[in-house]
Amino acid sequence: MDGLTARLTGKDKLLVLALMSGTSGARRALCVFEKQQRYDLKLSLSTFLEMLCQKAISPENLSKPILPRPLVCLFPVAFKRNLLSFLRLVNQVLPQTRVVQLLECLSKDPRQDHWVTALIGQLQRDMGSLRDVPLYTASCSQRLKMISERLKDTGRNEGWAKYFTEPKLTSQSGGDVLEKQKKRKSSSMTPDTEVESTQQHKRMKMDMSSVEERLGAYPHGSFTSEEPVLMERGECDLPKVESGGPSTSNLWDNLPENIKASVPQIKELLGCQSEWDQGSTDVFKVLNECDSAQVELLCGMLNLADTPEETLPKLCSCLLALSPELSYSAASAVIKSLLLGKILCLLEPASRCLVAAVTSLSSQYPRAACHALIRPILQEENLGTQQAELINRLIGDCLEPHYNLLVFQMTFTIVWSESMLSIIHSLLDSKLDIDERLFSNFIAQLVSQAPQFIKSMKYAKMMLTVLTKYSIHVSCKCMIIVIIKQND
Repeated sequence: MDGLTARLTGKDKLLVLALMSGTSGARRALCVFEKQQRYDLKLSLSTFLEMLCQKAISPENLSKPILPRPLVCLFPVAFKRNLLSFLRLVNQVLPQTRVVQLLECLSKDPRQDHWVTALIGQLQRDMGSLRDVPLYTASCSQRLKMISERLKDTGRNEGWAKYFTEPKLTSQSGGDVLEKQKKRKSSSMTPDTEVESTQQHKRMKMDMSSVEERLGAYPHGSFTSEEPVLMERGECDLPKVESGGPSTSNLWDNLPENIKASVPQIKELLGCQSEWDQGSTDVFKVLNECDSAQVELLCGMLNLADTPEETLPKLCSCLLALSPELSYSAASAVIKSLLLGKILCLLEPASRCLVAAVTSLSSQYPRAACHALIRPILQEENLGTQQAELINRLIGDCLEPHYNLLVFQMTFTIVWSESMLSIIHSLLDSKLDIDERLFSNFIAQLVSQAPQFIKSMKYAKMMLTVLTKYSIHVSCKCMIIVIIKQND
């Protein structure tokens, strides 16, 4: 990896590091790019894309015949998927000529990947080309038609199934489809149809962002074929869910008027750069009037995940001043939407604003923080040092002993890493009130995870802490467990 990134600048290396960080690489790269833009408003991806298109030689194959290829083609497939997904997220600020050049390089890559090919097509559509090329293969179309026929037999074919039973639409006929959909929803057309169309399109975008926030990043930057089809055809009632719970748009339509009215007020407040007055807290009282589904919807509509870090202290002050306090479900939804994405994207120590927000909300709502924030972080496949340091701070400064015990039990079901060892060590240092059964389970986990930490200093320190601070629990029974595990 060092050989591939040798010619890149420090900022570009940070982007590469984020794009290499597993399935959440695209979203992490977006966070890195947004932070870099805050310090350099003129920052552009042009140089980064240009370097990726330059010819290079793989440092791993120097013994083989030298065949220079574009640098981007030398990276693993996961990087390419995340890169293309990231470029779709920042499509509005991309230099088009550089993107076209990059896509040409990837298209000529001899190591083709189906997801990469699909994402190349998606980016080309985003830039206005390939509009008339089908989004799916003939065999995929046939299978989808078969599914739609089954849905028709049940009398429930008003969702995506109709796109495979109606004639193929061009982009010029999208307005006609929109008009027909509105006629089905209202008995007569009003002179304000054009205004309503614009408002519905805006609402659709907000709804889609809410759904994406709940689902998280697509695995490996993948996108389903239905998404662009529905977006091109002007479907304004997305997403529709034919089976299961109500759709996002239905939930929004069913919201009380006072909750709907609070959305623009809160958005205006979040965008305000000046100090908030005493009445700002009143705007957030609407959270106490929502059930759990409504709070999740509201968080998505407000795009809390994109709240600037410098706004977090003011926002948290208002949330902490609410009376009565938020319910467990409401606090969980707010904490997850507001903080989880920011913490998972950390590639450097958390800012003071972020640390203050995390510690204040975790102190006020510790149970919600454990389940909505700490558990997902622990379950992250590539738990980093920055995330571990933040959790250690919560363990030492914010959480009561019984909540530390809850976090301790969460570690039993997770594959340990070096970062996880530092968290467990902090928990053990907090002098947990462990009973014999729980300690036996921990010892069993300690032994089962031992083979991967033969040379780990952190593991050795953790074992020393167990023997010194919890010697009263180190019984013959525990030693028997250790012997049995070693024999296995």
